[in-house]
Amino acid sequence: MSRVVVVSKRSSYNRYVVEENDAHVRALIKRRDPVVKRWRRADDDHRQSLEEVERVLDRLGVHYVLVRNPNAQFDPVDADLVVTVGGDGTMLAASHNVTDVPLLGVNSAPRSSVGFFCAGRASTVKRLIPRALDGVLESVTLQRMQVTVNGRVRSKRVLNDALFCHASPAATSRYILKHRRLQEEQRSSGLWVGPAAGSTAAIHSAGGRVLTLTSRRLQVVVREPYAAFGKAYRLLRFAIEPGQQATAKSKMNDAFMFLDGPYKTVRVCLGDEVAFSLSDEPLTVLGLNALRTKAR
Repeated sequence: MSRVVVVSKRSSYNRYVVEENDAHVRALIKRRDPVVKRWRRADDDHRQSLEEVERVLDRLGVHYVLVRNPNAQFDPVDADLVVTVGGDGTMLAASHNVTDVPLLGVNSAPRSSVGFFCAGRASTVKRLIPRALDGVLESVTLQRMQVTVNGRVRSKRVLNDALFCHASPAATSRYILKHRRLQEEQRSSGLWVGPAAGSTAAIHSAGGRVLTLTSRRLQVVVREPYAAFGKAYRLLRFAIEPGQQATAKSKMNDAFMFLDGPYKTVRVCLGDEVAFSLSDEPLTVLGLNALRTKAR
């Protein structure tokens, strides 16, 4: 019998209204405030998508475990497939638990959710899930990034990006950046570092290049560099080739790394050295066709 782990997002409506019964949010919804006007519809779409995934798995006679929080830890070691039901954020969060098991993303609310890496929707899971379990659904191998602090591995599964910066967004980030034979002290709003899968997100917004999705390069982009006295920095945007690494030595005692978003954070102190390199744990994502891969 096939075994599947289903990871579902928590919609904003479900979290604040159903679970927490937040009076302020309920009042906003009651007066149809624009900041929450799509919440109920998105929650309905998500629930219907999750129900359809469960119906398909039940019809196939598949044993599955439902994880109702994408940031929860789970062990898919005995699973044949991981299915995420949400958007790209849900897939990113769940992917930190996944090594050798293929992952199929289902965009559960496509009218309001970004799901580039999500091949499925409620209308297509009846076709995609059996093909995924039979091993005939096309796949893409996405490279991930390893991050260490003082030589200790903090993650091998960064798929989108890492942000290294001061704990306060209003404070200047100070560090010594090194790549190959170049080294320089910098002041900026921090560093974006990431593999190809994240190159169209924040890294691109900060001036980075869009990489081919299957590229094995990593990319470093300095955010809002501040060079005093007209000094020009050399290490502002550059690639880290396989087998290489870039390091940043903190000149801050109150800094953080944010790995694939705000949910996984690593504290960095004065004198700590952070290193970024290609991971030896890539991720297999199902259902992404070749045309989509090239367009990334």
